[in-house]
Amino acid sequence: MRLEFEYGHGTMAANLPDTTDVFIPGQTVPDPPCIPEDKIVEETLKSIRNPIGMEPLSKLAHKGSKCVIVFPDRVKGGEQPTAHRKVSIPLILDELYAAGVEKKDILLICSNGLHRKNTEQEIRGVLGEKLFNEFWYTHQIINHDSEDYDHLVDLGTTERGDPVLMNKYVYDADVAVLIGHVQGNPYGGYSGGYKHCATGITHWRSIASHHVPQVMHRPDFVPVSGTSLMRTKFDEIGMHMEKCMGKKFFCCDAVLDTKSRQISVYSGYAKEMMPVSWKDADKRTYVHWAEKKYDVLVFGMPQFFHYGEGMGTNPIMLMQALSAQVIRHKRIMSDNCVIICSSLCNGYFHDELWPYLREMYEMFQHDQMNTLPDMNRYGEYFATNEEYIRKYRYCNAFHPFHGFSMIACGHIAEMNTSAIYLVGAQEPGYARGMGLKTRATFEEALEDAKKKFVGPNPNILALPLTFKTAAVHLCMKDPAQNGAAADLGDHPCCG
Repeated sequence: MRLEFEYGHGTMAANLPDTTDVFIPGQTVPDPPCIPEDKIVEETLKSIRNPIGMEPLSKLAHKGSKCVIVFPDRVKGGEQPTAHRKVSIPLILDELYAAGVEKKDILLICSNGLHRKNTEQEIRGVLGEKLFNEFWYTHQIINHDSEDYDHLVDLGTTERGDPVLMNKYVYDADVAVLIGHVQGNPYGGYSGGYKHCATGITHWRSIASHHVPQVMHRPDFVPVSGTSLMRTKFDEIGMHMEKCMGKKFFCCDAVLDTKSRQISVYSGYAKEMMPVSWKDADKRTYVHWAEKKYDVLVFGMPQFFHYGEGMGTNPIMLMQALSAQVIRHKRIMSDNCVIICSSLCNGYFHDELWPYLREMYEMFQHDQMNTLPDMNRYGEYFATNEEYIRKYRYCNAFHPFHGFSMIACGHIAEMNTSAIYLVGAQEPGYARGMGLKTRATFEEALEDAKKKFVGPNPNILALPLTFKTAAVHLCMKDPAQNGAAADLGDHPCCG
């Protein structure tokens, strides 16, 4: 069969055996029904007014209350007119105003964490024109700045010893609202809930307690689950914030489908709300579909997706993207599984977004750097580099420690595959420098994999659009074949 896979800004064709299975999120197995557009406002408002495990905003807020509304950055997607941010924030504002809160006492914070600060245009896109115009020109929309020590507060450590530094505007607020998206995420199962505050409004030292090899290379991290040590740390950090603040976050989380449409909306206390929202999200995200384990996964990598332009060509970022697929789909991969992926891999690092990754890549090629975890000892060196920090703060670049979370993740693909073939690389040396095999075409890569790793008749799974749609976590149809992490319906996420 002939299939097209993402490649640069276009596609690359592959002629694969007719026995190849194909999975496209939202199509191969339809998503659960989303809320009809004419009901989204009603359902969202119902959720806001009936929060789980805490009082509604009408009782939490009053005249004189200082309120912050924390919303996800552009990486989380969802910019259609009915997107969750655009629907929920105006409704929350109405509830606050009705309780007596004045507009001057409200601050909107983009929870970019170590991601690059969102531009004016991007914030306009995720919030919509009306909301943007209402708050931007009065300087009431800001990006979180994890290096702005005048507006961070050090809360010590969790009982486990993980440092917690958080946004001071949020800490000082009388009411702190988190707008979250419950969508499949390789880091701990889902976005939203405590993951939102633990990564979006903290400091690199907090994030260095979980986005590192000793957490990400544990057997509980792959395949993805809601019970990994990483997820536990998110929850502990979020609850430590609440303990120190003396208040609960008011969460408003939407369970989203493949097109970022709301399947359901839940509000309230994260500790009690997350298990409820995850039950809905599981129906869409953990897809019990595969009837056999696959020896070969085939997909394509566009140049622009998720973290930004150049993610599919930058050698460190493309390794993270490869590993994300392994984390999501490990349950349906055979022990000798091979990945074949197309990537332009043309040497475009996009130095404006990731000014430090070229230096990291070059460093990895020398000084007895045999595997990506060997780089981890330089994490603090990069994370405290003043010029890279200035570019994060003032030039919309990613924070330099973000590169080390990418490196820690990037090694997972090597840990869990027999080989990874990158096809169509224009500068194949960059791929080989990351330990990948290079071939000109999908067909050449498959023939080589048959000879060396998977035999003449491998089970092949094609994953078109895997980086262009909201991903799922593929599972075996028979739960007994999913292994120790098969307990997908049970999420003791909050201890």
